[in-house]
Amino acid sequence: MHRRRRTALLLSAAIAAAPLLTACGNDAHPGAAAVVGDQRITVAQLENRVDEVRSAQRAAVADDAQYAQAIAKTGSLTRDTLHGMVLDRVLHRAAQDAGVTVTRKEIQEMRSGLEQQVGGAEALETAWLQQYSVAPGRLDENLRLQLEAQKLAAELGTDTSRPEFWKALSEASAKLGVDLNPRYGSWDVEKSSRVDARTPWVREVTAAQEQQPV
Repeated sequence: MHRRRRTALLLSAAIAAAPLLTACGNDAHPGAAAVVGDQRITVAQLENRVDEVRSAQRAAVADDAQYAQAIAKTGSLTRDTLHGMVLDRVLHRAAQDAGVTVTRKEIQEMRSGLEQQVGGAEALETAWLQQYSVAPGRLDENLRLQLEAQKLAAELGTDTSRPEFWKALSEASAKLGVDLNPRYGSWDVEKSSRVDARTPWVREVTAAQEQQPV
């Protein structure tokens, strides 16, 4: 189980730390934060996701000062949230192309294992909120993302840190065609990443996982 948790956390770090290059974007889709294939991610949907995280952060702290600190640590939350929403669709397409599926049972098994490690459901939700800005109600979605990535990497005979894995995402990204609203940056097809996505905790997570036993 240590290995499963390490893989999940390293995937989150790898997604956020993907090399960032230049790409193009246009505003051809009014009201959309992004268009991925034939799916629109509206500005309203993006704002709702961000509000979910902010509400969870507000509920998790005791006073305004702590909440202000949480806000300061996640200043790029809107753009990072959009990055995750787009990457979710790209990864899902790559998994489909490889014949990879994830069942509800697998998600529940992963969640149960993680809850045992961290001390319960609430502790897991708090950890994902603090470390990855994932609202409690979106935890299962994030675990599905982790499992899809793990199974895709296994199908490719590699792992989520290797070029072969990111090549598969790049190919899926190119097939879908990702068009970001310029206000949120632009999408790099080759690296499957929003150009200015940043996560200051990547090094901390990576270092912590390297110290854990397999």
